[in-house]
Amino acid sequence: MPTIVPAPDVDTPPNGVPKLAGRLAFAPISADIAEADRLFAESLAGYRSPVAPLIQHLRHYRGKRLRPALLLLTAKACGEVNPNHHILAAAVEMIHTATLVHDDVLDEADTRRHIPTFNAEWGNKVSILLGDMLFTQAFHITSRVDRQACELIGEATNRVCGGELKQICNRGNLHLSEADYFDILDGKTAALTAVCGRLGAVYARASEDTADRMATYGRCVGLAFQIADDLLDLTGDEAKAGKTLGTDLQEGKLTLPLIHALHTLPETAADDLRDMIQSDRADKRRKVVEVLTRTGSLAYAKRMAEDFGMEAVGPAGGTPAPTHGERMRGSARAFRPLDPPYRPSLPCTSPSRPPAFGTLSLVCFVCWP
Repeated sequence: MPTIVPAPDVDTPPNGVPKLAGRLAFAPISADIAEADRLFAESLAGYRSPVAPLIQHLRHYRGKRLRPALLLLTAKACGEVNPNHHILAAAVEMIHTATLVHDDVLDEADTRRHIPTFNAEWGNKVSILLGDMLFTQAFHITSRVDRQACELIGEATNRVCGGELKQICNRGNLHLSEADYFDILDGKTAALTAVCGRLGAVYARASEDTADRMATYGRCVGLAFQIADDLLDLTGDEAKAGKTLGTDLQEGKLTLPLIHALHTLPETAADDLRDMIQSDRADKRRKVVEVLTRTGSLAYAKRMAEDFGMEAVGPAGGTPAPTHGERMRGSARAFRPLDPPYRPSLPCTSPSRPPAFGTLSLVCFVCWP
């Protein structure tokens, strides 16, 4: 399952390639990541004061480049990376960054990647407008590719927004089902990772069947990622994670461990847990985690994330570039549950299990949304 990477390891040096990425994850596509980063920066370079400080602050919001990496690696597995892939990688990173800016407003978060959020520094109005600007800029640069790219990214973005709406409309719904939870995740997180897989394949001129399989790969990666992030929100350490944690619990948003516990506990005990979730007690998070540990709900969620990682193995096989496809499969197999206290670790390696593929070594950076 995905591991947690400290913020200093994902800072971007002057060459544009994240440190961890250059060391472990992005070697086969380092130049492509750098080009996508250049296009991202170039498209926003025209904004002057007083907007310029906001644009400068954006660089702190960008860490693993998971979505651009997924798109570019899929392209590698299906053929070759071309300039259209660079544009699309920059666009999906803009969309993702916009969702982070808006999420911090919704969650009233103060910190992300160890620095103040836009809403903490400039307020909600500026944050909302900045997120909107990033969305529109993403579609603007996508229009350089073709109509199909705009349609695919537009559909995915609609699903992301729809998932966020479903989640916020279910805030305080302490009877949310597991099926409804996954319906929300399919929109808010997996839609964008799925389209990254599809775009990488489509613009490498892969077959429709291959594009469908790469989209499935991206979807499974996205679902595993979000479950891992939900676990982090409950059990992580803010000093290590570098962002505000416990917001889901504070706002009454049920995630997989809580849903599992509420459906596992006897009715009276489940009602007690609901009362605790709604309470204002200072030790709420710690007490809830104790219940989730006793019910096996944390372990259940970790297994579910691992299952989605393994489910991604199938679609990653049989790609036009077998070596890259097999390495993608290796990355999916490398998903590992985190053991308490959920400390960072690197992928397990042994003679029988080579290091997870650098191009999509998700175990190294998935837990940072």
